[in-house]
Amino acid sequence: MPEGQRAPASPQAAQSAGIESPESPALRRGAVCASVPQKLAEALSSQYGLNVFVAGLLLLLAWAVHASGVGKSHLLCFLTALMLLQLLWMLWYVRHSSSHRRLIRLKDTEAGARWLRGSITLFAVITIILGCLKIGYFVGFSECLSATEGVFPVTHAVHTLLQVYFLWGHAKDVIQSFKTLERFGVIHSVFTNLLLWANSVLNESKHQLNEHKERLITLGFGNISIVLDDHTPPCNCTPPTFCSAISQGVYYLYPFNIEYQILASTMLYVLWKNVGRKVDSHQHRKIQFKFHGVMVGLVLGVTVLAATIGVVVVYLIQIGRSKTKSESALIMFYLYAITLLMLMGAAGLVGIQIYRIDEKSLDESKNPARKLDVDLLVGTAFGSWLISWGSILAIFCAESCPPYTWYNLPYSVLVIVEKYIQNLFIIESTHREPEKLSEDIRTLRVVTVCTGNATSLTSFSLKRGAVAGDVTPQGSKMPPAVNGNTCLREGCGKEEEERSREGALGPACHPRFLQGNAKRRVLRNITAFLFLCNISLWIPPAFGCRPEYDNGLEETVFGFEPWIIVVNLAMPFSIFYRMHAAASLFEVYCRI
Repeated sequence: MPEGQRAPASPQAAQSAGIESPESPALRRGAVCASVPQKLAEALSSQYGLNVFVAGLLLLLAWAVHASGVGKSHLLCFLTALMLLQLLWMLWYVRHSSSHRRLIRLKDTEAGARWLRGSITLFAVITIILGCLKIGYFVGFSECLSATEGVFPVTHAVHTLLQVYFLWGHAKDVIQSFKTLERFGVIHSVFTNLLLWANSVLNESKHQLNEHKERLITLGFGNISIVLDDHTPPCNCTPPTFCSAISQGVYYLYPFNIEYQILASTMLYVLWKNVGRKVDSHQHRKIQFKFHGVMVGLVLGVTVLAATIGVVVVYLIQIGRSKTKSESALIMFYLYAITLLMLMGAAGLVGIQIYRIDEKSLDESKNPARKLDVDLLVGTAFGSWLISWGSILAIFCAESCPPYTWYNLPYSVLVIVEKYIQNLFIIESTHREPEKLSEDIRTLRVVTVCTGNATSLTSFSLKRGAVAGDVTPQGSKMPPAVNGNTCLREGCGKEEEERSREGALGPACHPRFLQGNAKRRVLRNITAFLFLCNISLWIPPAFGCRPEYDNGLEETVFGFEPWIIVVNLAMPFSIFYRMHAAASLFEVYCRI
């Protein structure tokens, strides 16, 4: 547009001038047409991934129920083929990226945080150790196991190594070339990891169920038939002690393998959502981890962690030994969990109240990583809520309840309430704008004309009631220097700015102990405490401390098989919730 010519004030004026307005139908039609291929590619790739996932789940179900004609070798062949296909795609993508490394690639700064990649690396190392144990198990039972049971752990170990390398180098990528092909490759990787996760969950659940059936008789439930279903190979292992040790060690490593697969799935899902995405140039501030000022939260959290380990050890030792010891173990667990959940709920309420007092604007920008975190928090909390409501219903509907089951009522209620409060606290924290001064009073650089009394422009403007953005209106000139004494000072209006802000807000709006660094210290202590508490609550169900199995009340009300199905479906989501909540709280801590 030529200089001096004013822009049309309305869409109608723009059309009369021959200029397409942003609101014109032609541009709207062009935007819609441009988005159609992307939406179609997303729909095609997502439907492909869902079909792969459904086929794998049916194979898992068929093997679990001993369907005729379906053996473990068929399931492992399918999973191995999926992993090999993903390996080919990752190798192609890495090679393609390295050949175009000089090109400027868009990055999503919110995706693939360094601490997240570090966590997945730790879980991947344990997963590789698990694979080595499975190889040893195959060698011991090689006489009666198919070759697929030896090929699968080797392929899984190679798949794990390359996938971690891929996520370290490309988790932040915003793919803009070969978009349709990349969408299929990434979504294939997502559902491959989900199927590997489901396979691990099924194996671990079978082990827990077998132990549960053996313990039920000690609580007086003799009418339940105990039929073990462990798919033991029909031959002897050589040497027997070696295979027995491997079998026990494998199930203690499954929780870490489960977390690895689900973390890999979430990181790959964010990569899939970022394919073809338009990323703005705004860079979020660098996340820093500091220990300063969180001694109270750390001490309380470490105390909770140590106490949890002690409770789990005592529970696993006493449960199943006798009816009296089993009941005392259940009472101990319920009392400890009730106390911990009350403390966590109170801490979350204090954090939410601090945010409510703050009244800072929320960050409503769209981001796939943050949206996925929130969806996973709410979605996986459903597992615990399902079990808790089942327990509450069973307590009120049972004809007779042993004394220890009444501790289950406050425990189940607190599980629901605590997760509700914690989700609100995490969502509130992740949607907060970074700590910065308000736009109305922020002054980055103040140029001061030093006269005899050194009066600053900021002070002069504030006395007149002007905001910082109006200190120097457009087109105005700075006052001339007096006697040639001119100096440049940065931030010299800081004290006046703070005073004006306190005066504008009023002393009653923000309590003094919740202002500035004091507020951040309180929030950091709360976040550190909740972080360690969630890790503590991840430990009991992950390592076999599951009162939902052992109290026996729900099984008498709902029936053994229906309740076991509910627990086996909901428990993996409950376990994942605690680890995901801990990861989200760690990110919140680094942002405060």
